[in-house]
Amino acid sequence: MSFQQGLSGLNATSKSLEVIGNNIANANTYGAKSSRAEFSDMYATAMNGAGGGGAAAGIGVSVSSVAQQFNQGNITTTTNPLDMAINGRGFFQIQAASGETVYSRNGQFKLDRDGFVVNGQGLKLKAQVWDETAGRGAGDAVPIQLQTGLGAPVKTGAGTNPVLAGVQLTINLDARKDAPTAAMAFDTPESYNFSTSQTLFDGQGAPLTMAYYFRKTATDSWDVYGSINGQPWDGVSAAPATPGPPPVAAVQMNPLTTLSFSADGVLTTAPASVNHDIIDPRLPTTPTPTTLFSQLPISFEGTSQYAAGFSVSQLKQDGYASGELTGMSFDSTGVAKATFSNGRSTNLAQIQLTDFSNLQGLQPLGANLWQATYASGDPVRVGSPGSGVLGSVQAGALEESNVDLTGELVNMITAQRLYQANSQTIKTQDQVLQTLVNLR
Repeated sequence: MSFQQGLSGLNATSKSLEVIGNNIANANTYGAKSSRAEFSDMYATAMNGAGGGGAAAGIGVSVSSVAQQFNQGNITTTTNPLDMAINGRGFFQIQAASGETVYSRNGQFKLDRDGFVVNGQGLKLKAQVWDETAGRGAGDAVPIQLQTGLGAPVKTGAGTNPVLAGVQLTINLDARKDAPTAAMAFDTPESYNFSTSQTLFDGQGAPLTMAYYFRKTATDSWDVYGSINGQPWDGVSAAPATPGPPPVAAVQMNPLTTLSFSADGVLTTAPASVNHDIIDPRLPTTPTPTTLFSQLPISFEGTSQYAAGFSVSQLKQDGYASGELTGMSFDSTGVAKATFSNGRSTNLAQIQLTDFSNLQGLQPLGANLWQATYASGDPVRVGSPGSGVLGSVQAGALEESNVDLTGELVNMITAQRLYQANSQTIKTQDQVLQTLVNLR
């Protein structure tokens, strides 16, 4: 007699209980994937090659594999801007301590003391460095590092924003106003009709108060003058060189531009914007003025002259002061953005998701990590989130474990009963053997 069948059944059922227990233990592990024990029957005739036909009795069961189930888990939102959830087949690329690349679905990330984006084990998330020209990540994936310190200032007119370049000023000039008769002077309100101001920034991020003065010169025609920190930004000093800016009275001011309008109040100046050299009024203008802004773009597009009060609907500029780092986050395309206290944000890198032809061939390493194997093959797809079947990324969210807790509890009850049944076959075999031994 043989106890082989019952013993193999106990071993297989015990293995199944281990898999079920591991699934239940990881029901709350973000990015964890459930597994199932898969079994195959064993026949002695199949092992020795002898033919037994349908009369052959099996010799038990074996565990053929423990298969991972990579179906999508639910996505839950969090309050951490560095958390990411993948909705699709892709995996994050993680740099292991050995330097090799491993893979994970757990998007719980944070910053370490050196500014690297790391997971709970301190392993670094890999991404492509951001290429500003291409507008995307480029090159090989490397660990993301957030540079600490001050964010560099941006000089007005030197920004890279294609929508907002230099200064954009959109106003309405009251057509009912008369032309002033007094000579133009900043300290004489009767010499101009309207004024407004904004802050510009030089190459070191120093704020400069920029004022615009609008003086009606004729029907449907207005001159625009400007000052920086109370001094004219355009003009030639008639006074001898002295330390610091010349007094306003010693400067013959030139208008920045002249705005002309149609009888319907529509701006007809062509073009509606000017590129203007602006001298630095903080420095002496003789013997040679110092250019503060070279060919600064100033747009008046949308400006009108209607019989309504003076109003400013748009007053923007593309410069920034220096700013302190306030945080980092990811967007839906996997782009890592650093934000600064001056309101500026900078793209640092873009994560790359990885896919394999045989996900079940990946080797689990623990700590929510997998390693490529011969069975899984090398990555067949590497790309940015949203590329094909790789899936999209949701920032500020995590993928929950895909373990079906109710189903696992039912499976555990079933496995327990199977274990009891297999132990009962061993008990029965023992009783039959005892009966034979007791024969006289």
